[in-house]
Formats: sequence, structure tokens, C-alpha cells
Amino acid sequence: MNQRIDTIDSLREHLQWAIELEHATLPPYLCALYSLDPERNPDAVEVVSSVFVEEMIHLSLACNLLNAVGGEPRLDAPELLPGYPRQLPHGAIDLQLLPFGPDALEMFLRLELPEAPTAVAESDHYETIGQFYDAIEDGFRYLSETLGEDKLFSGDPQRQVTAGPFHHSAGVVQPVTDLESALDALEEIVEQGEGTARGEVWDGDRDIFHPDRDEVAHYYRFQELKLGRRYQRGDTPQSGPTGETVTVDLAGVSPMQPNPRRSADPQIRAAQEEFDATYCTLLFLLERAFTGEPALIRDATRAMFGLKSEVLKLMQLSEDENTTAGPTFQYVEPGQRD
Repeated sequence: MNQRIDTIDSLREHLQWAIELEHATLPPYLCALYSLDPERNPDAVEVVSSVFVEEMIHLSLACNLLNAVGGEPRLDAPELLPGYPRQLPHGAIDLQLLPFGPDALEMFLRLELPEAPTAVAESDHYETIGQFYDAIEDGFRYLSETLGEDKLFSGDPQRQVTAGPFHHSAGVVQPVTDLESALDALEEIVEQGEGTARGEVWDGDRDIFHPDRDEVAHYYRFQELKLGRRYQRGDTPQSGPTGETVTVDLAGVSPMQPNPRRSADPQIRAAQEEFDATYCTLLFLLERAFTGEPALIRDATRAMFGLKSEVLKLMQLSEDENTTAGPTFQYVEPGQRD
């Protein structure tokens, strides 16, 4: 639904939706990542971990964008964890919590799908994430022109968070203070997902794992895993990847129960509740980092990587003969967290 974003309040609302959109992708990527045996699936671990970290960068950039226009990012809130399966906020893309495999790959490819060259901006009910960010970009340009940058970018610059480059990505979190830096942030989000120029496989960065290569965008990284080959210079979306072989060993994947529910088994349920409390504490730290305490981004980053041991503990517990337990990502009220 292409309704122009033509007021600051509407821009703030849509940037909060962007935060919720970016956050909604994190649990599915986490489940797929930690279901992988890193010894048997190093290529897949490399791809999914790099995409996960870059989605965290996108979440941070969306928060910086909202802060820049005087908004208040919300992360520690029940609406961010409504349960899975679910749809991407204000979109038409289904998200599930799945172990890595063909179904998870198809979901990620749908999630990161580049918009068609003829696609129009969509401020709601978008079919691709790129269309949604196009509408936000249009809103920034329109409001900068009609109100002036000084009035639009009224947020406290002390709330801007900077971080990176990260271990798994060449991406960085940059401050947003004016139209140019806002457009740069939006470009970073879209290019890392879809590719540069909306028609190339590359995202504009160097590959952090392989410095001699350019980095491919998220959609094409998942294509590499699906098709079993890397992209190399000269490859296009039409040609597909023609480079070296990429291997995926589906036997080296923990068979996590899809869309886990709270278990009747006391040991599993206790581990699920512990994970959910830890995850919600992470959301609390992220919200604090983006609402006046930017230094807490380091604590939030550490907490994010600290989730690994709790997820792996769950995936070592059997739910039944065929599947292991997994995290439920249920919201825990602040007073009920350990």
C-alpha cells in the first residue's frame, strides 16, 4: 500500500516498523545457525553467521534513523515477540523457527528476495523488504525538502550508536545526523540484503572471511548454499554462481522441532524459560543502548553471542524420538527475569 510518508509522526512510525522487521529475522537465523554442526558445515555456518550479524547492524541502523528524527526506539516490548510462525511485520513474508535445511533456505531466500526493477515503493503490506525501505527513503527525501533538514533531524546526536566493523562482517553502524547519512544507512541495509544497484550479486563490501573477494549480498549467499557454488567475478543473477564448490552436509544438522513450543518435560521447559529470560534481557540492553546509553551496545553484543550456549543446551535435549528441543522466543515480563 503505497501511501506517502509525509509527516514526521508517520516517518517515526515506519522506522519503528523497520526495527520490528529487522528484529523479526533474528530468531529464525539464530535457530538455523545453531542447528549446524560447525565441523561438518563450515560454509553454511559462515553464511548464516555473517547474515545474522548484518541483520543486527540493520537493526542498529534503523534505531539510529529513528533517533535521528526524534523518535524513541522500542525493543523490550511484547509485540516484538508475538510467537512463531508469524509474518514479517506489516509484510507478507512468513517466518518460522526451523533447523537449517531446504525449508529454512527457501524462507531466507524469500526474505532477502531483491525487488523487481519495476517494483514500486510500498509503505505497508510490502512484498519485498526493498520496497518498504524505498518508501522510507521517499519519506526522508520529501520531509527534508518540505520541512528542512534542521527540523527533520531534531534528535539528540548523543543517542547515536556506533560500532564495528564486526568479526563476521565488514559492515559498520554509522551515526545518522542528516539526509546524506540517513540515505547511506538505508543503502547499507538494502545493499547487504539484495545487492548493489539492485541487479548485482555484490553488496559493496569486501568479504571479511576471504579478503581477496568481494562480498555477495544475503540473497546470493543463500543461493550459494542452495546451488552448491560460490559466485565469482563476472557472475550475474542470471548466470548464477560458477565459482568453487560449496558443501552442505544435512546429516550435520540438529533436528530441532520446528516452531518449538513450551515443553511438558520439566528439564526442557526450564531451559526454554531460561533462554527466553536471557533473550528478553538482551532486548532490554539494546533498548537502553538506543535510548540514551550507547555504550551498552557492547554489553548487548556480548549477550547476543552468549545465547549460543543456551540454544545448544536445548538442542541436546530430546523432545521425542525424532527431534530435539529448541527455543520458543516468548516474551518474559521484566519482573519475571532472573
